[in-house]
Amino acid sequence: MTLTMKYTPSDFNPGLCDFLDASPTPYHAVASMQTLLEDNGFTQLHEADSWGQLDAGQYFVIRQASIIAFTLNGQELVSSGIRMVGAHTDSPCLKVKPKPEKVKQTLLQLGVEVYGGALLNPWFDRDLSLAGRVSYENAQGQIEQVIIDFKEAIATIPSLAIHLDREVNQNRNINPQLHLPPILAQVDDGDSLDFRALLEQQCRQQYPDINIGRVLDYEMCFYDTQKAAVIGLSADFISSARLDNLLSCYIGLQALLAADKTRPALLVCNDHEEVGSQSVSGAQGTFLQSVLQRLAMNTEAYQRMVEQSMMISADNAHAIHPNYADRHDAEHGPLLNKGPVIKTNANQRYATSSQTSAIFRQLCQQHNVPVQDFVVRTDMACGSTIGPITSSHIGVKTIDIGLPTFAMHSIRELAGSQDAVMLCKVLTAYFNQK
Repeated sequence: MTLTMKYTPSDFNPGLCDFLDASPTPYHAVASMQTLLEDNGFTQLHEADSWGQLDAGQYFVIRQASIIAFTLNGQELVSSGIRMVGAHTDSPCLKVKPKPEKVKQTLLQLGVEVYGGALLNPWFDRDLSLAGRVSYENAQGQIEQVIIDFKEAIATIPSLAIHLDREVNQNRNINPQLHLPPILAQVDDGDSLDFRALLEQQCRQQYPDINIGRVLDYEMCFYDTQKAAVIGLSADFISSARLDNLLSCYIGLQALLAADKTRPALLVCNDHEEVGSQSVSGAQGTFLQSVLQRLAMNTEAYQRMVEQSMMISADNAHAIHPNYADRHDAEHGPLLNKGPVIKTNANQRYATSSQTSAIFRQLCQQHNVPVQDFVVRTDMACGSTIGPITSSHIGVKTIDIGLPTFAMHSIRELAGSQDAVMLCKVLTAYFNQK
């Protein structure tokens, strides 16, 4: 089904919520995006194939849990450049270890490792499921991969009762090794679980037409089964897991689909931002650079194209919290539902410059979208994004922006229900900009 962009929250946010629910892992997020792209006429390219000189059209390419989608209109890229938007597909979570099976006090648990800078307290007392990618051996002895999702709540991490920790509300310390293994079932003495056999069973259930052999390995993570929702007395908020940064992925994709295709445009969504981006599919890898080089065809054309291009790095921004307002610089505290945020840092933790921020401000003004600013308190450390990595690696002028969010890196985050359509409007105009 071809999607028509509608710039109202009531039309935009249901699709956003569906995307968030369908994307419990980066692999599922890329699969969701692939479906939307194919439904809208984009053609998949493969890195192992020869591309040659691509005709005007719409294309995408996938590298593991990262995806690049772009449109070409026949213009010479050395003179037009490419308008680019970047985001990331991963979120903090609990990943299952290679030898995870544990049985304690007749309870079956799985050992987990914390991925990224997760806020751990909210993971307790949640209905958890499992999703991820599985590598298996087929009947011919070849290794293939599928993505799976148990969907149902199959696990939980119970809190310790306050009666056994009277200081819990003043000083709760979480030891990830000891306190985070989720409970999956109660078993009889001597019983256990072969986790790979469980994954094999799930693979066969989800893919009955595929000859699934022995499961060799996996990348599986737990996630909260509570669905994304628009909440609040006046439907002011979006509450969901993985808003950081699937919110930006979805907005960037919808803007690319809604663009008028009159100039070259590109969306890149990288994996592994939450752990430093240094991977084959991360922003520090070669994915974006190699795609751009193939589009330019030669080194000089590539350099000229990059000089004419621009990148908007879209990642969430810290909204000023009413209960913790002192954690913000008073003049730079973004508010929910008051528009996208320009993120600036003197030490280049964000890639924003006066040149790129001026371009973005003008775009917002031209389309009646309010714009806000975020600068971290001078006495606090600043986070970062794919913006500085991409800017330095590719050599493209870049701005870091995002939408105001509460509870970043929690198992459930909160954003404004009006902000997504405002940013989509601006990014669509950016892709169309001559």
